[in-house]
Amino acid sequence: MFILHHGWRSSASRRVRLCLAEKGLKFESVLVDLTKMEQHSPEYLKLNPNGVIPLLILPDGRSLYESGTICEYLDETYPEPPLRPDDAYGRAEMRNWIRYADERIGNLIIFNWKHSIAKVASKWTDAELAEAMKKIPSKERQQAWLRAARQPYTAEEENEARRKLTVMLDKMESNLAQHAWLVGDRYSLADIAVVPFVKRMDEEIIPDEMSAAKHPRVHAWWQKLQARPAFKEARIESFTSTL
Repeated sequence: MFILHHGWRSSASRRVRLCLAEKGLKFESVLVDLTKMEQHSPEYLKLNPNGVIPLLILPDGRSLYESGTICEYLDETYPEPPLRPDDAYGRAEMRNWIRYADERIGNLIIFNWKHSIAKVASKWTDAELAEAMKKIPSKERQQAWLRAARQPYTAEEENEARRKLTVMLDKMESNLAQHAWLVGDRYSLADIAVVPFVKRMDEEIIPDEMSAAKHPRVHAWWQKLQARPAFKEARIESFTSTL
């Protein structure tokens, strides 16, 4: 059986759970508490040197990390139902969408971390913060934790993040004018990649932009996606609810 180290509210974890659910693959759930920095423990870093979630342990004991990599592995290894386009060009378009979403994760962190990590990190003493920084393997992540602990994002930064996320919706709207899903007429990993973003935009960040009046095709796409049985199975629930 698969073992998934993840967090219910983690954007990348949500992608992998959606993929597993679409494939009908069961897994043992191992929750990783980011606020306690369990992802930076020596034991975890042996499995995933990047110190992030999710981490998927395969039935043969090998491990995979990075959500895009995990999802492509699962689709290649368990091809039914297919979650990648059949043709090379379509798969290239799919990967461009995944990369596009990955490059905007910082815009999501601005809103996500204030509900969790910032509440904990802001209470650390300078000594505790310095000790925590030693455990984080990535300089980019160190900077994000420093911001969460000592320099909350400003209203201007939040507004700019909202603008960039609205641009994502504009891009989706344009694509959906030509296809039933983001890449062609079949649900794919491209759609899965943007789900964590759209979920947060819809429930808190820019819900007005998710309306049928502002982005009608995205609105219809979102209703259709949420109706898929895998969506419920993957527990893509409210970010601010207690899980």
